[in-house]
Amino acid sequence: TIQDYISKNKLSPKKHSSGIYYIIKSEGSGNNPTISSTVTVHYKGFFLDGSQFDGSTTAPIVFPLSNLIAGWQIGIPLIKKGGEIKLIISSALAYGPKGQGPIPPNSVLVFDINLVDFK
Repeated sequence: TIQDYISKNKLSPKKHSSGIYYIIKSEGSGNNPTISSTVTVHYKGFFLDGSQFDGSTTAPIVFPLSNLIAGWQIGIPLIKKGGEIKLIISSALAYGPKGQGPIPPNSVLVFDINLVDFK
């Protein structure tokens, strides 16, 4: 499913050892956040069909990275403050067989994330 999405959208992501796929659009500058960081992000979350299920609106959102799905815990530390990344996350590293809210079980998720800041 992920490979179909990648070829259909003509993407050239890297594959992390965890299994997530990512494209660093902009690396940012300074240090990288860690699992213990609190991150401030603008983001949009999509299903593979391109429909958006979540995202920040005008103001960025603040999250402890340790409280987020494994795909974000792995992907966000790949960039620095000001960086932008696209993550393609298997259901095993997202919400798995249970799903959550508008996210059905076993959903592959795509996120566009801009790391505004972190502490």
